[in-house]
Amino acid sequence: MAAVRSSDTRTAGPLRRAGRAIGHALRLPFTAGARGIRKATHAHGAGESGLGKLIELHAVNGAGDVMITVALASTVFFSVPTDEARGRVALYLAVTMAPFTLLAPVIGPLLDHLPHGRRAAMACAMFTRAALAILMSTAVITGSLELYPAALGVLVASKAYGVVRSAVVPRLLPPRFSLVRANSRVTLAGLLATGIAAPIGAGLHQIGPKWPLYGACLIFLAGTFLAFTLPGKVDSAKGERRARLVTVVQGEKRKPSLRTVGPAVLHGLQANASHRALSGFLTFFLAFLLREHPLSGYSAVVSLGIVGVAAGAGNALGTAVGAWLKARGPELIIATVLGIALSAAIVAALLFGGVMMAVLCAVAGFTQALSKLSLDAVIQRDVPEQVRTSAFARSETLLQMSWVVGGAIGIALPLNGVLGMSVAAAIVGIGAITAVRGLLTAARRGTAHARVA
Repeated sequence: MAAVRSSDTRTAGPLRRAGRAIGHALRLPFTAGARGIRKATHAHGAGESGLGKLIELHAVNGAGDVMITVALASTVFFSVPTDEARGRVALYLAVTMAPFTLLAPVIGPLLDHLPHGRRAAMACAMFTRAALAILMSTAVITGSLELYPAALGVLVASKAYGVVRSAVVPRLLPPRFSLVRANSRVTLAGLLATGIAAPIGAGLHQIGPKWPLYGACLIFLAGTFLAFTLPGKVDSAKGERRARLVTVVQGEKRKPSLRTVGPAVLHGLQANASHRALSGFLTFFLAFLLREHPLSGYSAVVSLGIVGVAAGAGNALGTAVGAWLKARGPELIIATVLGIALSAAIVAALLFGGVMMAVLCAVAGFTQALSKLSLDAVIQRDVPEQVRTSAFARSETLLQMSWVVGGAIGIALPLNGVLGMSVAAAIVGIGAITAVRGLLTAARRGTAHARVA
């Protein structure tokens, strides 16, 4: 009897070890990947400061948003068929403004009054989208009216999260880490997560249109939990320099606005409004132009895909460059990329063709991404912490309005390529005229103050 037990033990031992080895081999790709992601997000002091956790949270946010976008891509809410009237596209532009009409006058000031509840605010934005994803899972099949308010609710919650996220970055800044670089690291994580989640969402969509929404719900529930794992200093102003809430102007006390916090913010907004108007213009003008006159040898769909990929690649590159830059002068970055965008638009107008359209889209994506990261850094640096969330909300509203105006021009303009590229150059030129001189002056003053300090 004892011999039988000994034999069983000797047999079970190798089997147990083999089972553990197989289990380890199966888990290895996932655990190694998780360790690699954690190592990347927590590098250069981001783990100790808490920025790494915010980077991971923003990656979750990007993955969830793209899942919802994939689910809605085939519905009338986002669909813009070739034979659609331009008036219907204009209606789409009006719909995109709805979240921002609430964001600036309502959500921004509301969040300003909750400086010690930023984690809860981001968690609420995540959970709201999880609940709305389930609500849309039935409406997306039937196309019922419930889809529209739910989709708008998702946009509002997404923008509210983005405003709060931008406002808390300075609280999590590692030592010797510029704001531009920190913003870039966060944004780049969102872009990478979007690139990974998009094909997964497309695969789920093949099973059924509601499955990407189920995936989005799970992702946002995970984001709800992750928001509460952010360090406590996100909800604490301890150690921060308290900025005054009023500005004295000719003996009167006034609440600071975007004009009173400094010229760098104002001129940075002007430059970014020009970038965003260019983006809206190219999006809609090229959409109609390439449907009527596709690139030589390609269909309209492929032509649109080429310029879309070029713009996306430029945006990703701009974000990556921002993560690499160590510059402490965001005003100089904004002025430089505005000049680059203007040069590209002028060349595209003079040498119009398919290649130049793709190049202009890539340059526009690159310069817009880097300019927006730098604008965020200026607001985080110059705007008093107590009203910073409102400043982000109002800046996002202005930029979205600029995108809508640019898109409206693109819809109304005749489908002439040279004319379109000339208008694109004029849009960027207006931004250069109004902003570059002020940005360079602000950059020189910032350098002088740094030397004195």
